[in-house]
Amino acid sequence: MEWVTEGSITTPEGFWAAGVACGIKATGRKDLAVVFSELPCVAAATFTTNKVKASHIFVSKENLRPQKAMVKAIVANSGNANCCTGQRGIEDAKRMCEIAAAELSAQRQVNVQPHEVLVASTGVIGIPLPMDKVEQGIKAAVEKLSRDGGREAAEAIMTTDTKPKFAALRLEINGKTVHIGGIAKGAGMIAPNMATMLCFIGTDACIGRKALQSALRYAVDRSFNSITVDGDTSTNDTVFVLANWISGSDEIQEGTQAFEQFRDALTALCQKLAKMIAADGEGATKLIEIRVTGAMSESEAKAVAMTVANSALVKTALFGNDPNWGRIAAAVGRSPARVKQETLTIRIGDFECFRNGEPVAFDKNAAHEWLKTSNEVVIGIDLGLGTASWTVWTCDLSEEYVRFNAEYTT
Repeated sequence: MEWVTEGSITTPEGFWAAGVACGIKATGRKDLAVVFSELPCVAAATFTTNKVKASHIFVSKENLRPQKAMVKAIVANSGNANCCTGQRGIEDAKRMCEIAAAELSAQRQVNVQPHEVLVASTGVIGIPLPMDKVEQGIKAAVEKLSRDGGREAAEAIMTTDTKPKFAALRLEINGKTVHIGGIAKGAGMIAPNMATMLCFIGTDACIGRKALQSALRYAVDRSFNSITVDGDTSTNDTVFVLANWISGSDEIQEGTQAFEQFRDALTALCQKLAKMIAADGEGATKLIEIRVTGAMSESEAKAVAMTVANSALVKTALFGNDPNWGRIAAAVGRSPARVKQETLTIRIGDFECFRNGEPVAFDKNAAHEWLKTSNEVVIGIDLGLGTASWTVWTCDLSEEYVRFNAEYTT
């Protein structure tokens, strides 16, 4: 497996993409993306578990029903979440699929039906989509589709992100070269359960829907479900993965080495994109990796890691370059996992602070200076109880996060 420099969702064979500005955002930044596959795709998805859901989730779930099966495109907008907009929101999401299908059919000279298009939105909640602008944006994006358009598509789904997020890799499966590439967005309202803010992945692998869904759930759980910026689960969280089979390899089936290769590669891609999201948290200055070992189960290891990752006291201490391991210990102790103080060990970077229930003397000034110069920090937590482990990624919490979100809609 190797990473593709500047790779994205258009790295796999047969995928095209574009991103344009159509006026949804007042800033004039790109705000509408289209992704298209030359061949029909098997598709899998995960969505937010928030009980308040964006309109696109209902429409995309319907288009993913088994009897509809194949997918040929994704259309997505930013700057407007199309959430809590009632029946009009549902109709607008359906209309986005209809417009994209019609434009793709006409301009690409292929037969695309509305149910073969997946739709997604992200942005401010509670405001109807300006459909006149959206329609013009879809037309412009379809005209601009390119095999090099992955980065522009990534830019077009950004909201508070400071940089576009894209990655791709290649590997050999069953004697054939297979590519997996994706784009993502997210910087705030990040505490996903089933997905992340938005992520679209393409692959030219030959894999069926059931196996693809299985691989995606495995990958998402270990990536997008293992990041947090602020503890808030979005109404719009969505991950799509499309497989167009262009690589021509034998079909990848569950229970085989080929499946494990594909699943692990998909997980690596999702983790890379997830870490980009955590590192780009609103106002963030540090990417924080929390590695929990010695737990009684993976679920308990993850519970500990997420409790620490969502602790405002831990996150603000790290923003202030304060090696305050006591805040970490307190967060571990209030997690729902089985924890024994006398077996607990904590490290911040290379500095061991607490071992088997006893404080460890360490150079706090040196730790402070190290934190000041580090934009990536690893916190090691060994529960000393079992063999299970889990890793979660988060970021520090700064004044800028508070300032930005205090003024988000005004």
